[in-house]
Amino acid sequence: MTAVLRQAKESARERPAPREGKSLHGGHRQRVKEQFLKNGLDAFAPHVVLELLLYYAIPLKDTNPLAHELLRRFGSLSGVFDAPMEELLKVDGIGRSAATLLKLIPPLCRRYQEDLDGDKLFIYNFDDAGEYLAKKFIGRQNEAVFLLLLDSRMHIQYCDVVSEGSATAANIYIKKIARTAMEYNSVYAILAHNHPSGDCLPSSQDIDTTRWLHSALQTLEVKMIDHIIVSGNNYLSMAKSGFLPELFGVEADME
Repeated sequence: MTAVLRQAKESARERPAPREGKSLHGGHRQRVKEQFLKNGLDAFAPHVVLELLLYYAIPLKDTNPLAHELLRRFGSLSGVFDAPMEELLKVDGIGRSAATLLKLIPPLCRRYQEDLDGDKLFIYNFDDAGEYLAKKFIGRQNEAVFLLLLDSRMHIQYCDVVSEGSATAANIYIKKIARTAMEYNSVYAILAHNHPSGDCLPSSQDIDTTRWLHSALQTLEVKMIDHIIVSGNNYLSMAKSGFLPELFGVEADME
């Protein structure tokens, strides 16, 4: 009996460990990776995109059923990436590494787009401003306020977050806006903020805040020429849309 057990143990030690592909449908992962490298993501269904992405956080498990479950629960590819961390962790099979990888995608896309836009020098019209600023909100789930400053030739001097939180709390960031505009000796200013869960229509508070900021900047001889509201892939230019013509009527000639 002892000899039989010894032989069984030796055989087990000599038996090669199963390769990753054997437990994953005979090299399925490798085929998916090769298909991506050859053709890109365009032909991939949403669940296959997620399946491929999750390979890099879940090394030994079939991620196809998990990808389907994520889409079922959150509705779409973007819905998965925008889902709160705590909701992702409620999905059976999603640990912190996988959830972190999923949450990385939107801000990574934003940083990529900002890098591509890094050589943009001028804003020529309201659509230019709207498209440029809307990209700054990709993947942002909390409200943020951006300030874009321009010189007399509409050359971009500055564009950055001036406040995290409601745009109605103007008293929090008005000093920073004024100080920054004076530092750059700017001629024009455009404000932008997002409505993370809502439409692009300005609220009564948005309108009041716009009046306040327009007046405050005017005392510094800086013209606030637009306030852009972003929601998802959409944006609204208050100047181009005809809101507050007493403030933006002259500047609307920029279009």
